[in-house]
Amino acid sequence: MNEPAKHPRPSHREAVEVHRPTPLAPMPSTPVVPVQPGSVPSVASVVLPDGRVVTGYTLEPAKPEPVAAKPPVSRTAVNIALGGIGFGAVCGGLFLLTAFITALTALITQLVTLAAVIFGGWVAVQVLSASGHRSGTTVNIRKAVFKRNHFHG
Repeated sequence: MNEPAKHPRPSHREAVEVHRPTPLAPMPSTPVVPVQPGSVPSVASVVLPDGRVVTGYTLEPAKPEPVAAKPPVSRTAVNIALGGIGFGAVCGGLFLLTAFITALTALITQLVTLAAVIFGGWVAVQVLSASGHRSGTTVNIRKAVFKRNHFHG
């Protein structure tokens, strides 16, 4: 079987190297100058219900910063609405385009059908007409006599 690798144990006689972090040099900073407040705050004393007196400076409540006025409708909502209006306009145009293509297809189909009917009628009139000038060779047949397989005209 595989035996686990044995690690040598450190002896107490070996030297151990210790790494200690070196402190960073302090950053040069500007000296702090104490500033006196513009006015000395007033001291107030409050008597508690159990008779103790608490004395201290009165503090004005912190005033929150004014919040910037938000528009009544967010910019994202306006963009979505404008996109919907644009999509609706495009859909209307596509609907008109498909209607135009459908009408054009029907017109072409009717014209082809009309041409086929007119051409077929013209051909039928030409074939079935008994009178009229026909092109080609005219042959006049008259009474002929055949005697002994010989033509006498």
